[in-house]
Amino acid sequence: MAVVVVEVLSAPVPGALRQRLQAQMAAPLPAQPELVLVTDLDGTLLAGPSPWRRWLYRWLVRERHRVLHVFSTGRDLRSVARVLAAEPELGLAAPHLVISDVGCTVACGLSLEPLPLAVDPIEARWRGLPERLLPQLALIPGVASEPVTADRRLAYCVDVEALDGSLLRALEIHGVDCLISGGRYLDVLPAGVNKGSTLLALLEWLEVAPERVMTAGDSLNDLAMFETGLASVMMANAEPGLVAHLPRLPATYQARAEGCQGIVEGLHHFGFTALLEGRASALVGCAV
Repeated sequence: MAVVVVEVLSAPVPGALRQRLQAQMAAPLPAQPELVLVTDLDGTLLAGPSPWRRWLYRWLVRERHRVLHVFSTGRDLRSVARVLAAEPELGLAAPHLVISDVGCTVACGLSLEPLPLAVDPIEARWRGLPERLLPQLALIPGVASEPVTADRRLAYCVDVEALDGSLLRALEIHGVDCLISGGRYLDVLPAGVNKGSTLLALLEWLEVAPERVMTAGDSLNDLAMFETGLASVMMANAEPGLVAHLPRLPATYQARAEGCQGIVEGLHHFGFTALLEGRASALVGCAV
C-alpha cells in the first residue's frame, strides 16, 4: 500500500519576523507599541510653530517605549543624518526606523544603516535599471543633467514647465514608476516601490496591527502612504496636487494646522488622545 506523505506547513511563530528585524538593528524596538507614528519630514515633522515642534519632539522621546516612530521621507540617509545633526535645540531625536529615498531604503534610526531584510528585495528589483535609464533621462528637456541621488532610485531636480510627461511615461516600460512632487522633484523608482508599499512590508516585519498606525505627510510622494487605507493626516500646508486626491481617501483626515501642530491634531482625531499629555490636549483646539 502506498504511503502518502502530507507536508504540514506551520504558521509563523508570533514574534519571529520582528526578532529577525530586531537582530539587524542597533537599538531596541518598543516591545508592544501602542502607536506606530510614520511622519514625512519636510513640510510635516520639520514644520509648524516652534513650540509645537519642541513639544512633539520631546513627547516622542518620553514615549519612546510606547510610540514607535518612523521617518518616511524623500531624503536619502546622508540628508537624514544632516537633519538630525541640525535639530538639537528643538530636541528632535533619531526615530526607531527610517524609510528614505521615497520608500527605496529602510534603515535603523539610530545607526542609519540599511536593513538587508527590507532593502535586499528592492535592490534586486533595481539592479540593472540605472544603466538603461541614465542615457535616456539625460535627453529629456527639463531634467537636470545629473541625479541628486541614486540609491535604488534616480532623483532629479526638474523644470516642470519644460518637462514632457510623455517622455517620462515612456520610461516606465523598463519597470519603473516616475513621480513628480513638490513641483520640482522627479523620482524614478522601481515599479511598485513607494512610501506606501515599503511601509506595509515593514509593518509585516514589525507584526503591528493596522489600527495602531498613523501616517502624516504633505506632498505627492506621501500619496502612496495615504492610499494604504491606514489612518493618515494630511497637513494643512499640503501641496495642491495631494489635496486633489482627498475625496478618494476615506481614511485620510486633513488637519487645520501645519507641521507638528497638524500631527498632534491628527492624533486626537484618530483616537490617540490618551497617549498625549494635557498641554497638547489644551492647545489642539487652537489649531486654526
